Amino acid sequence: MQKPTRLFDFPYYQMEKFPLKMMMKSLGDSAEEYSTESFIEQMNKASRGLLAKGVLPGDKIGLISHNNRCEWNVMDQGILQIGAIDVPIYPTMSPEDIQYILNHAEVKLCFVSNEELFQKVQSIKSQVPTLQEVYTFEEVNGAPNWHDVLNASGEVGQEKVDEIAAAIKPEDLATLIYTSGTTGLPKGVMLTHNNICTNAIDSSERVPTLYAGKSRCLSFLPVCHIFERMLHYMYMYNGVSIYFGQSLETIKEDLQASRPHMFTGVPRLFEKFYDGIVAKGAAAGGIKSKLFAWAVATALQWEPDGQNGGWYEFKINLARKLVFSKVKEALGLTEIAGVASGSAALQAKLARFFNGAGIPLLEGYGLTETSPVISVNTINQPGMIKVGTVGKVISNVKVKIAADGEILCSGPNVMMGYYKDPERTADVLKDGWFHTGDIGEIDSEGFLKITDRKKEIFKTSGGKYIAPQIVENALKESIFVEQCIVVGEGKNFPSALIVPSFDALRTWCEKHGITYTSDKEMVQDQKIIDRIQKDVDKANERFGKWEQVKKFTLLPALWTIEADELTPTLKLKRKQIHQRYAAEIEAFYS
Repeated sequence: MQKPTRLFDFPYYQMEKFPLKMMMKSLGDSAEEYSTESFIEQMNKASRGLLAKGVLPGDKIGLISHNNRCEWNVMDQGILQIGAIDVPIYPTMSPEDIQYILNHAEVKLCFVSNEELFQKVQSIKSQVPTLQEVYTFEEVNGAPNWHDVLNASGEVGQEKVDEIAAAIKPEDLATLIYTSGTTGLPKGVMLTHNNICTNAIDSSERVPTLYAGKSRCLSFLPVCHIFERMLHYMYMYNGVSIYFGQSLETIKEDLQASRPHMFTGVPRLFEKFYDGIVAKGAAAGGIKSKLFAWAVATALQWEPDGQNGGWYEFKINLARKLVFSKVKEALGLTEIAGVASGSAALQAKLARFFNGAGIPLLEGYGLTETSPVISVNTINQPGMIKVGTVGKVISNVKVKIAADGEILCSGPNVMMGYYKDPERTADVLKDGWFHTGDIGEIDSEGFLKITDRKKEIFKTSGGKYIAPQIVENALKESIFVEQCIVVGEGKNFPSALIVPSFDALRTWCEKHGITYTSDKEMVQDQKIIDRIQKDVDKANERFGKWEQVKKFTLLPALWTIEADELTPTLKLKRKQIHQRYAAEIEAFYS
């Protein structure tokens, strides 16, 4: 096999090129673990079992899991190699959204991870006429188990699977991924085998050096999102062993257990890592705190390719040896080759700090509709990483900037369209180009920079345009700012709703002799408001007068997915937040 052209080719490619004794393993209580050989044996069982249960090519199969696990990947491959189409769904979605997706996709069977999800799907099963059965990966009393499907595999010969698989073309539909979206009903993105295969292979060129049969990765971002899912295929292609983390809450112990050479995360995770590292260093006291502060300050000046000169390289190497080696050991990152950041804009401060600390943090850019990677920074060769950008466009993908600044993309990674939605498909696929809805620019060195979402830019009453993400990222550089949203459309100045970092506030209050009572009371404390005002003023310095945040209010509770304020990929649901805090926003201008 030269290169995989269909998604189910990846395990066979690995078996042919570099079979692994440990292909993938679930961390925690699960005992699931597969070699390349046993994985292929199990995926073939899944394929035969599905055929025995009446699944036909073109049927839609739902997959919902509360965490990443081997069983999800077995079913994914088992579904794909019999020409069926899998429909991954976020476990945090409401029953109403799940019902909408199952009906819209006409899902025939659904596999869920645990009792909670089984009950959630069962509660709406009667409202989904096409849904015949719901299976669980974990043992749940009274629920059909996925082993029921595997055990049915003896009823169908492998030659039937092979016959169907041979007829599947690279351009055939492989998966329907329903985008969580910040507004409106989810859209079903149609991705082909070729879309994702080419993206996995082309993105491999930007991955830090990994060695087949020797390198390990940790996977914990939701695999129902195309970013993490594409990476699973890419890891298979490169012969990298995959460890599945238990959850975001167990990330530190999962890192220690896997000691990965690579993992992927979102900016929010790296913000938490940074805040925790800085807080721990400050708490050490005496000479240790001073040494730590010097190391952090040095890391925050980092530039790639030795641009700061020899004296800086001497200092940063000393900081890595004296301070950051201990940080990497504590995090389980002593062998880390690279970390990829996606989903949202990464603060320049975080990129500098982690790269300076010897933990290569590489920001990329893409969308579900582009399978997903369009561009990404890399340290594989000089001149391929630039702080504040999302890197250079990957091979075989083209990007151009429209007259209004919108980023347009074309290439083998661009989706077929939106399922059952020709109007919205026509809105974004025009003249061979996918219109991303993002605003950006390409600099003289070929680096792509994202400036904002086209639909999120708003205009003040004075006619000035505001790009809220840029201002929000500047505000979040404060250690005291956990979340924020900039508002002010049609008003005479921008304002902000800010959710403080309550851990940072407690530490600050203790240091200044202030009794910390409750989050609700402390966000109204004038001393705290004044302290955060200093950081807002500092952030404002980099913006024109019309862009500066003139007023803000502190909120006592984090925005969450469960409260429908964040998407499953932790993006702000701006419309919902605006509605929920309409009174606070109106107070800025009354």
